[in-house]
Amino acid sequence: MAEVEETLKRIEAHKGVIGTIVLDADGIPIRTTLDNSTTVQYAGLLRELSTMAKNTVRDIDPQNELTFLRIRSKKHEIMVSIDSNCLLIVIQNPCE
Repeated sequence: MAEVEETLKRIEAHKGVIGTIVLDADGIPIRTTLDNSTTVQYAGLLRELSTMAKNTVRDIDPQNELTFLRIRSKKHEIMVSIDSNCLLIVIQNPCE
């Protein structure tokens, strides 16, 4: 567990990182650096998007599996690491 905390602290220390969220397999936030309403919004929407993207990749090639999703908009860059038992969401300002 200490190794996970150390990794998260290292990610959060990167320039431009606005926040991080860790979701369990049920989509419940178990660790976040954002306020509650923002966490709930990002968690719900990105879990749904990740599931759809994962299913799309599997439908295209059953031998393949989605492990990482990166979304860039004008304001933010959102990176989602997808695992079978958790989701790691990192939101950052791409200009920094």
